[in-house]
Amino acid sequence: MKNVFYLKAIQEALIEEIERDPSVFLMGEDIGEYGGCFGVTRGMLKTFGSKRVVDLPMSETSFMGMAVGAAITGLRPIVEIMFMDFITLSSDAIINHAIKLRYIFGGGVKVPLVIRAPSGAGKRYGSSHSQSLESLFMNFPGLKIVAPSTPADAKGLLKSAIRDDNPVLFIENKGLYWTKGNIPESECLIPIGVANIRREGCDVTIATYSRMVDLALEAAQDLATEGIHVEVLDLRSLAPLDTDTLFNSVSKTGRLVTLEEGYLPTGVGAELSSLVVEHLFSRLKSPIYRIACEAVPIPYSPVLEDLAIPSKDKVIATIKKSCNFQSNTIYVRNKWNHQEHRMDI
Repeated sequence: MKNVFYLKAIQEALIEEIERDPSVFLMGEDIGEYGGCFGVTRGMLKTFGSKRVVDLPMSETSFMGMAVGAAITGLRPIVEIMFMDFITLSSDAIINHAIKLRYIFGGGVKVPLVIRAPSGAGKRYGSSHSQSLESLFMNFPGLKIVAPSTPADAKGLLKSAIRDDNPVLFIENKGLYWTKGNIPESECLIPIGVANIRREGCDVTIATYSRMVDLALEAAQDLATEGIHVEVLDLRSLAPLDTDTLFNSVSKTGRLVTLEEGYLPTGVGAELSSLVVEHLFSRLKSPIYRIACEAVPIPYSPVLEDLAIPSKDKVIATIKKSCNFQSNTIYVRNKWNHQEHRMDI
């Protein structure tokens, strides 16, 4: 094992796959001489040349269409979207072409396309450079979505994404780039669609992904000193979801809290909640609680941004609320005076 930055793990995966497969190439804005907005592709133009590291003009609409065309003709493009917010400009090529062509042609066409998208808030970049839009793309069948939280997962999942014959949205949270973790010295592929229990617990499950996993682990560590044992479920893959691991965890704890950096309305947590209620309603000991960004554009002001995005204090307070709910208590309304009376059952 070796200890590397999250950013370095992604860079290693790109280099190894370019060296392994001549059909793999990179494309995006400022990924060549500049080395990418966050430095992921730094030095790769000099190493691999302009046919494998293709600098493109500021036109996501155009180059995503180019990438789809390259993919269906036998190449394996890896597109870097400078900020995930800009992916909306290329959404037509993704939604109406990349993820539908294999269905339209009955499997006769492969679309081995990877879209790398730096996401997340907390960097004071303002409302148009700080969003997490993964739940938007969960609506469209045919697109795989992964969001690793550790350097090892980032490398293993990216290599699996590059080798996949379907389009994959690979989400890299900006707040993780300079975090460190151990990765194997030898090649290690991590399958898409498999979640990971990062911390075992018996009182409540917190289902999360990407940078929010670290927040959940910090909160779980603090809550353990108070006798609340939190199971931290790192989803890793949002499409497909590992519902087996999710259901097994919630069946054990009887409680679920979801945590994401996207917006609260119709977010990832809403889908997880719906699935658990549909399949495990009778196992629940308390209501499901969701933690996410407030339903406002991400503020530029540091004070307001911190209020808008999830924090450890919010996570701890929500988990305590979930665990304190009295599932064996009901309230009965007197039909004569309309007063409610508590009844323990």
